[in-house]
Amino acid sequence: MTDDIPLALTLGDPAGIGPEIALAAWRARTERGVPPFLMIGDPDFIEATAHRLGLFVPVAEVEPESTIEVFPKALPVWPLPSGARVAAKPGAPDPANAGAIIESITAAVDLVRAGRASAVVTNPIAKFVLTRVGFVHPGHTEFLAALAAGPEGTVPLPVMMLWSETLAVVPITIHVALRRVPDLLTQDLVERTARIVAAGLRERFGLASPRLVLSGLNPHAGEAGTMGTEDREVLAPAVARLRSEGIDIRGPLPADTLFHERARATYDVALTPTHDQALIPIKTLAFDDGVNVTLGLPFVRTSPDHGTAFDIAGQGIARPDSLIAALRLAHRLANRP
Repeated sequence: MTDDIPLALTLGDPAGIGPEIALAAWRARTERGVPPFLMIGDPDFIEATAHRLGLFVPVAEVEPESTIEVFPKALPVWPLPSGARVAAKPGAPDPANAGAIIESITAAVDLVRAGRASAVVTNPIAKFVLTRVGFVHPGHTEFLAALAAGPEGTVPLPVMMLWSETLAVVPITIHVALRRVPDLLTQDLVERTARIVAAGLRERFGLASPRLVLSGLNPHAGEAGTMGTEDREVLAPAVARLRSEGIDIRGPLPADTLFHERARATYDVALTPTHDQALIPIKTLAFDDGVNVTLGLPFVRTSPDHGTAFDIAGQGIARPDSLIAALRLAHRLANRP
């Protein structure tokens, strides 16, 4: 059990809403049951952000081991190991902060792998800011997978699950152009993704026999090949193989009838071939409290299911609901018996 070990919360892009929703989450710690977390960043910047927003939030520079003691009376912040300072104007992303953003993520993973934090919770980043300084990973998730590489350099396949109490979904292909999906959607990718999801639901969420469903790629799941052959030639064989391995999975089923209330009661998670097939329904049903959970990593990682929101940063109107949900779920997963 890790109840006496804090969560590690990353800085995110300091020009976005990450710092202010972290402050808001700490302010809501008692009434909303927010578990103790340690923010990794620049304490002076976090304190200045609180003052600029008119929030009374004491900020304490601490070592990770002091977090639990300090959390009830101040927001614990662990300085970046390099001593880097952060200067950011709300809504104005600056590549000068890319190093601090990346270092915060790396430090969070290091803390968890050293047993000094129980899980990683990541604030939103803007990939275009990082790519300007040579960041080579497609996104947050892939960077975390690289950090989790094994001793022989083997990188795990990370799987992004968007979770809420109402619905859980997994896009099999993620941040790629729609025209590329049919080429990327191989039987092997579907099978590997489903195996990781099934294992994650058993090991992380405690579901003894998780129920998976797979949506079709084409309208009406291809309608016997008349609207595309991928459902018949790629998805259906993948489902048959997975079922032969004992995984409870159905499909491919038409995506347009998969997300109403009666349908949702028949499965624990829906896998979809494309990004928007998964994210549209969950953001419709759970926009404020959806959580991004990465399965397939050797540690627990969650994040809010939203971006940096540069357009509202610094205005004090960003809601912390999704971050609070991410913190609570990370604590739940890290402390599951």
